[in-house]
Amino acid sequence: MKKVKSTEKIGAERTRRSIVKLLKHNGAMDAHQLSSELGVTAMAVRQHLYDLQEQDLVDFKEEPRSMGRPAKMWFLTAEANRLFPDGYATLTVSLIESMKEAFGDEGLERLLSVYSSKQLIDYQSKTAKHRTIKEKLDAFAKARTAEGFMAEIISNDDGSFYIVEKHCPICEAARVCTDICRNELKMFQDVLGNEVEVTRGEHILQGDLRCMYKVTFV
Repeated sequence: MKKVKSTEKIGAERTRRSIVKLLKHNGAMDAHQLSSELGVTAMAVRQHLYDLQEQDLVDFKEEPRSMGRPAKMWFLTAEANRLFPDGYATLTVSLIESMKEAFGDEGLERLLSVYSSKQLIDYQSKTAKHRTIKEKLDAFAKARTAEGFMAEIISNDDGSFYIVEKHCPICEAARVCTDICRNELKMFQDVLGNEVEVTRGEHILQGDLRCMYKVTFV
């Protein structure tokens, strides 16, 4: 006979899922910031964080404060990636390895080139009607978010922009085929055109919590 979860347990699971989503969207946060967002006490948030830490889903680093003790800034671990869309990671990795075995590195590179070309055409069709770079970036981020990248655009005071992607649904595939990331950077540049330069700063595969690209006018 199936056990029915108590309302309290369901509520706790929902709160922990909300904490994970907030950390994914916002990066490192302390218990008070999470408490304010969730509308629950900081003490309750800390208990949920410790439960998540036991599952290796979160960890913390101490950040000095001008007064009092350092604050614990909580962030998601690499293990938490399994809670988000992975783009059929296992199947994709298997297919990449099979393609490399069947066609060699050169054949795999050609296949990736064809895929990137189709991606470029799709993104260009979604951004072409927009005149300004900001409008193009917003449309591009919307398309990337629909694919699971959780993308957003940040405007900087100097007129440049950041493309921030908080999740990588193709991360495992990129680990076994680094050309995927190289091709994506080039594709970003091609989508936005020659009036800007796109450079990658933070990179999930290098151990960062997100991928971040800077877009500057040339």
